[in-house]
Amino acid sequence: MDWLEYEKQGKAKGHSVICGIDEAGRGPLAGPVCAAAVILPEGCVIEGVNDSKKLSEKKREELFDVITETALDYSIAFADEREIDELNILNATFLAMRRAVQGLKTVPSLALIDGNKTPGLDGIEQWAIVKGDAKSANIAAASILAKVSRDRVLRELDKEYPQYEFARHKGYGTKLHYEKLREYGISPVHRRSFLKKFLGEENV
Repeated sequence: MDWLEYEKQGKAKGHSVICGIDEAGRGPLAGPVCAAAVILPEGCVIEGVNDSKKLSEKKREELFDVITETALDYSIAFADEREIDELNILNATFLAMRRAVQGLKTVPSLALIDGNKTPGLDGIEQWAIVKGDAKSANIAAASILAKVSRDRVLRELDKEYPQYEFARHKGYGTKLHYEKLREYGISPVHRRSFLKKFLGEENV
């Protein structure tokens, strides 16, 4: 498999600065959604980089440092649970992606985006690539930065709200998480829009 196929296509179309964009945390019941934008040096494929979901937490943490040291530029941004409830998860994800791109010091001319929709980046050509985190070196790198960054946030939230054990489930709707919700109710960092059924059932 050619991890640089889309980068090469972009280069052939005259794009000199290409970034990859991915998110982490669309599915959880609590915490923010995180997006990362990464610009790797031309032709760079970092050994071990793959779809972040296929890597161990330890390996992702190791690769986070390699990516941030290797990248020409990178940016990490969030949309919090209030923005998710207000905008819906798709629009909040796009907001985080736009914030990530705005945080880059170098403006890309092409953005490779994981998924089947684009976030609307002014003045930047956008290519949506389904399962892009397993096809593009830049998207795969962004996938790892986003996942590690969000996991770190959830570990901090675990210290603030230890009763929910966020460090263990990272906010996802696991059996343990629902048990904690039934015991303690919802916290300020839970996504109310994701818990409508639960709120109705529990009358919290």
